[in-house]
Amino acid sequence: MLRRLTIRDFVIVDRLELDFGAGFGTLTGETGAGKSILLDALGLALGGRADAASVRTGRDKADITAEFDLPDEGPLAQLLEGFDIPLEEGLVLLRRVVEAGGRSRAWINGVPATLAQLRETGEYLADIHGQHAHHALLRQDAQRALVDAHAGARELAGEVAALYRAWLKMSQRRNEAERDSAAAERQREMLEWQLEEITQLAFDSREWDELNAEQSRLAHAASLIEGAEASLALLAEGEVTITAMLQSLNARVEAMAEIDPAVEEARELVAGAAIQADEALHAMRRYRDRLDLDPGRLAELDRRIGAIMDVARKHRVQPEDLPDLRARWADELAELTERADPARLAQLETEAHEAYLVAARKLSARRKPAAAALSREVTEAMQGLAMTGGCFEVALVADESGSANGLEQIEFRVAANPNQPLRSLAKVASGGELSRIGLAIQVMTSRESATPTLIFDEVDVGIGGGVAEIVGTMLSRLGRDRQVLCVTHLPQVAACADWQWRISKQQVDEGVISRVVELDDEERIEEVARMLGGVNITATTRSHAAEMLRRESV
Repeated sequence: MLRRLTIRDFVIVDRLELDFGAGFGTLTGETGAGKSILLDALGLALGGRADAASVRTGRDKADITAEFDLPDEGPLAQLLEGFDIPLEEGLVLLRRVVEAGGRSRAWINGVPATLAQLRETGEYLADIHGQHAHHALLRQDAQRALVDAHAGARELAGEVAALYRAWLKMSQRRNEAERDSAAAERQREMLEWQLEEITQLAFDSREWDELNAEQSRLAHAASLIEGAEASLALLAEGEVTITAMLQSLNARVEAMAEIDPAVEEARELVAGAAIQADEALHAMRRYRDRLDLDPGRLAELDRRIGAIMDVARKHRVQPEDLPDLRARWADELAELTERADPARLAQLETEAHEAYLVAARKLSARRKPAAAALSREVTEAMQGLAMTGGCFEVALVADESGSANGLEQIEFRVAANPNQPLRSLAKVASGGELSRIGLAIQVMTSRESATPTLIFDEVDVGIGGGVAEIVGTMLSRLGRDRQVLCVTHLPQVAACADWQWRISKQQVDEGVISRVVELDDEERIEEVARMLGGVNITATTRSHAAEMLRRESV
């Protein structure tokens, strides 16, 4: 649940630290006092859209931090571990900073996070139902999303959409192959000829360095042999040689070492030099013996390098890039060959279609019981919302051709009064009816949600009287096993809450700021009385408010 919300310089809020309780709580106050602003701030912490207007006038940034409980284990903990975010002791801290220029930054448990990571984390923690959410219910995509969520089939619905797109792509490739077969054949023949030319070279990128190294060595063979002979003459094959001089020096120093041990270090160095000179002599002899002055081999290398250069220039690449060019052409040829085979593409298209149908049928099987349950639950809720005899239905209209949305179209239908035919919600519901039906749908779908905090922002607009009391009771029941927060202007709803805050505006030197007060029992009576009777509160109004609160607390 939401434990604490800290707000700095957000719209008309200067500084607030709010500690939230469990159960069902309401936020009340005069119109324009900033009740919804608190939820807007929370929405930012959960990954909502931000802009420069979020920053309090005259400040450089708005700063919002929301502190939630973290279950010991479960999908949220796994998600955070996947983000490499350390798990705090039973807490999740979401922070969002919006600068006056509009740029925003986010953190999760003190670790910088992307907006997408913040939003995905927030979806596990809280669900906000906005005051205009019932209007979204007129859209088929919103209706479909609600049913899929109620069915626990969001991931499956995404899989169906992906498989549908894959099927369409394969169908498109088959159609293109049938339409462009002549052009594809010409392109395929050109690629085959080019590949054959490169393949005949039998060339790989490693050979290029080896060829150049050998050519350079053979081209300078004469000077290399001359250098080897001169080195050998100095080492051992001339009149005065290094090895002979070192051997003589070694013998003299050894004799000195026998007389004076202090010469031992010099003796060891001279002996080492003599050994190294002898090894250098043998290495140089081996090198000289391997040197090849074969002019035929040099001509052969020149021809090989020339052939490789010709092909590289022809295709405007560096010689060492020819193997990569061959691999790319091979991939293109394979794709063209596949595209030139409509029968093979038709088979792949059939397989893609079958995979889509399997997933879509699974989705339909999940949607049917969820649609029936939601229809029954919302119909039951309507009876207590001044729509006695009304009926709600989630219609699954078969779509034989299928779409990215599955094998059916989803449509919410309603009959607001008895003996009326069911018709599309978008066509028959009045504003008040839409508000009540929308609230019933939101409450019913929230009952099945695993989200620990549910937030309703003036979803009770357009209702009143006994209906408002029933709405309050519905929200109170939701609050028995999770945290429910509701911004409301209805005293009947506020009276059903476990706790209540009053939001008000206050004029200060720097302008208008928002203030939040947690109400005790007496203050709740005053606030509910204000909501009942307006500015002039009478003893009768207070008595009525006290009775409402007493009745709902029983």
